[in-house]
Amino acid sequence: MAWLSTNLLFILLKKYKLSLKTIMFLSVIISTWLVWLLSQLVIADISINLRPVQEHKLHCQTASGENHASFRVKVPTKQLADQILPALCKNSVVRRQFGHVEVFWGGSLAEQIEFFGKGIADLILSKDSIMQALHADATHNYTPIIGYSSYSAFFISNKEKPKLEKAYFLDKRIGLLDYPTSRSGHILPKKAFKSLDLDINSLNITYVSSHKVLREKLSNNEVDIIASYWNDKIDEQYFSHNYITPIGENITGSRWYLKLTEHNTDLACAVQSITKQIAQSVGSAYFDSLEEFWQCDISPYKFLGEKR
Repeated sequence: MAWLSTNLLFILLKKYKLSLKTIMFLSVIISTWLVWLLSQLVIADISINLRPVQEHKLHCQTASGENHASFRVKVPTKQLADQILPALCKNSVVRRQFGHVEVFWGGSLAEQIEFFGKGIADLILSKDSIMQALHADATHNYTPIIGYSSYSAFFISNKEKPKLEKAYFLDKRIGLLDYPTSRSGHILPKKAFKSLDLDINSLNITYVSSHKVLREKLSNNEVDIIASYWNDKIDEQYFSHNYITPIGENITGSRWYLKLTEHNTDLACAVQSITKQIAQSVGSAYFDSLEEFWQCDISPYKFLGEKR
């Protein structure tokens, strides 16, 4: 390439009697063009695969086939995704306003920040502390729909009362949730282990997808201890209240947040009804005290605000 440039320089000087300054200027233009051409050839030969924002996704099409608007939802578990997807797709308000529903599931904090902070999710289940930290209410107009009450977390066993002692956990099979934003099923038990100077990697921990699966594994003697909340309506049928040990109290409950760019009160009330039914279908007294942020009994529907 250097030999070719040198010969080209002498040819131009001899044949056209161009000044050296002019030839140098032309050389820069030609070099720039060659670099651009080569870069395009390289790029054309590379297959670029962009990873989706969230790989775990469920999808359905509503009756509005020609409507390309998508309603995007972010939840922590697949079990919840399986519940909310058909409920949204069958809802008459959602079907009128959207052609598709996409439900993404995954429990990492990074995913919540991605969907919440960037306004990707139209509906998201998250903590109020995360919403406040990201200022998502002001930036993307996220509005609370349903709020879960504060609750307590426990170590639960079916054979004995768990002891908050280092030696006690060394030979135990422990069940935890596999999403790190769950306080009762992940954060608080690991905090308890740390306070006992226990190495997490040395413990026999099984990670599962939901509180329901935790209870199934405990009931089937697949694990000795689980970390979860106490469900008065169901747990007393299978476990003893004497065999629970508190690891956290007054834990702030999560909330469903809806991104409302307009005064879309029909959608807010439809989502409030769906999320309330899903929460109460669990059959726990805990969900009897849900906080509803919208008045949807009679028209005109309106936002009630938070209880003080």
